[in-house]
Amino acid sequence: MDPSSAASPTAWRIVAQGDRTLLVIFGAHIDMAVGQRCIAAAAALRAAGIKGISDIVPTFNTVAVHYQPRVFGANTRFKHLAAEIDKLLSSALIDHPQAIVSRQVEIPVCYGGEYGPDLSDVAAHCRLSEAEVIQLHSATPVYVFMLGFAPGAPYMGIHDEKLAIPRRSTPRTAVPAGSVAMANRQSIIYPNQLPGGWHLIGSSPIKLFDPRHEPPTLVAPGDTVRFVPISGAEFKAMQRDQA
Repeated sequence: MDPSSAASPTAWRIVAQGDRTLLVIFGAHIDMAVGQRCIAAAAALRAAGIKGISDIVPTFNTVAVHYQPRVFGANTRFKHLAAEIDKLLSSALIDHPQAIVSRQVEIPVCYGGEYGPDLSDVAAHCRLSEAEVIQLHSATPVYVFMLGFAPGAPYMGIHDEKLAIPRRSTPRTAVPAGSVAMANRQSIIYPNQLPGGWHLIGSSPIKLFDPRHEPPTLVAPGDTVRFVPISGAEFKAMQRDQA
């Protein structure tokens, strides 16, 4: 067997990513079913408590498994762990699949104006009115595929095809905390001031990341999010409550 990969007769591949991480690859595209499979795999791996694994990180279509090489024997670290993970996932995802329980989180958003300076551009690109963009963005709950880019920053989708728009040609060097942005039929919320190249359509007064809380993130991979439109006055009142 190639020491850098482990073929499986199942619907995933396991490949080495350096000397202390392996990737379980479930697909090559952003897809709801693939995302849910990644979440289920990550949950099964966490529940198994395999000795030597230090972190498990689900993404859009892969699960990264970080491990401590010293726990495994010389020249068998990757192969040993890959075989154990393959066996575990075969049982958890194929032989004894569990129903995925998804938590729904409501996130208030004030759209347009000073809160979403790109809303008009998004509407023009999508050949919709601003009200139609807001309605499509908030009508259907979106899936949290992963947290990334910054602590607590959720990547969510997949939106209606009518909201398809690429990233901005010129990124901003500073996007305000709480900004709700769109690109590639996905949404992200910036948990703090950060650079970013997505289109800003609104802002939320809710804190997404607080290291003093347990858990420190408002949402987690596998959750669904429903955006709730609010007025500017409601935004300012909620923002005061969050202070």
